[in-house]
Amino acid sequence: MAEFRMERDSMGEVRVPAQAYYGAQTQRACENFPISSWPLPPELIHALGLVKYAATVANRDLGKLTGSGKNPLTSDQVDALLKACREVAEGKLDDQFPIDVFQTGSGTSSNMNANEVIANRAIELLSGDRFRAEKPIHPNDHVNMGQSTNDMFPTAIHVAVAQAIKQQLIPALERLRQVLTQKADQWGEIIKIGRTHLADATPIRLGQEFSGYARQLAMSIDRAELAIKAVRELPAGGTAVGTGINTHPQFGAKVAESLSRETGIAFVEASNHFEANANRDGLVECSGDLRAIAVSLFSVANNIRWLGSGPRCGFYEVKLPDRQPGSSIMPGKVNPVMCESMMQVCARVIGNDQTVAMSGAMGGNFELNIMMPVMGHAALESCRLLASVTRAFVDFCALEMEANREASEAAVEKSLAMVTSLNPHIGYERAAALAKEAFKTGKTIRQLCEEQKILPKDVLAKALDPRGMTEPHA
Repeated sequence: MAEFRMERDSMGEVRVPAQAYYGAQTQRACENFPISSWPLPPELIHALGLVKYAATVANRDLGKLTGSGKNPLTSDQVDALLKACREVAEGKLDDQFPIDVFQTGSGTSSNMNANEVIANRAIELLSGDRFRAEKPIHPNDHVNMGQSTNDMFPTAIHVAVAQAIKQQLIPALERLRQVLTQKADQWGEIIKIGRTHLADATPIRLGQEFSGYARQLAMSIDRAELAIKAVRELPAGGTAVGTGINTHPQFGAKVAESLSRETGIAFVEASNHFEANANRDGLVECSGDLRAIAVSLFSVANNIRWLGSGPRCGFYEVKLPDRQPGSSIMPGKVNPVMCESMMQVCARVIGNDQTVAMSGAMGGNFELNIMMPVMGHAALESCRLLASVTRAFVDFCALEMEANREASEAAVEKSLAMVTSLNPHIGYERAAALAKEAFKTGKTIRQLCEEQKILPKDVLAKALDPRGMTEPHA
């Protein structure tokens, strides 16, 4: 069997792998962009298939595919075209999308890759010869009907990112929120010392501390919803420069309706196609929300890492599960590896957001942004990494965390910040002097107050009650 076949496009003949579903334009792009060996993210390939499906449905319903134009299709051919689009959307043809992420900035190479694959697969589904030069189902005339890369590729990016957030990220964040809320409830009575500037502060309950982390996750979920909202407007229908040349006036609305039905996400046609074609501001906003989520997750992981420090010479107020040996030289050492993993992912996501922001700012000139593939890659990587690391953090750390009541409560009485509750009784200046004396002598605030008879015993006991310090007073 031959290793290659000859395909032809408007620039001439090209050698293509013999059994590939793609054709000449895909092969040219493979040869032109030997950059990173990173193909498009699978989520984006699948979204391209779904967008082509929606476009085919729209053109079918508008009578464009089977009408009186050039090379109309039969109903069987339309059905085969829809089935081929669906196979791409379901990931059955992922290996037919070899083009590097760092390609033409509009994504034209990948759009044509999808057109070629879908056309040839549809021909095959009808038991036709997909290797014929004359294509009964044509990549441009039929699969790409009423479309331009300039409106369809960003549409696919929006669909892919919104789906990744809805299906992967939000469920992972919600699960971590639930676990942190459970820990906050379980640890509601454990008193510990608070810390500001990494220095001793007034007492706080461990449950209160973790309720703050749970709230960060709840707010992250809200931000994820906002991230979806930022990409709900779809450029489909604008074609080359936003004018909608060569497409039906209702095409964009019908594509959005179809994609909404398929995904359960309320996509809408862009309110202004000139903005939608030229700029990727919505994707920049979406990525910014992902960055904010990463900042919150970094904070939570880092705080839990600190709380688990020890076991002998750190805080050790929370016992983290042992996951693996922590040192090649120090026997028995165990490290907070899941926290470190999450923090590294968050750093990567923050970097990805810089890529998206720079691409949005510098890549959008006049009627088109020419840095879309890397923007889509970065945003989808952020979604995937955040979802994956959050799931792992729940499974391998958060679920098995245990409170160390003894360590938490041991430091409270020794804290100089206990003097804070004496301010209403003796004033700030005298309380500050008392704290300095306690530090110098090594005595506790309570000991000095009792020795110096600062307050009556019952008043002192109430003022220096650690639990009382964790609640507001009238």
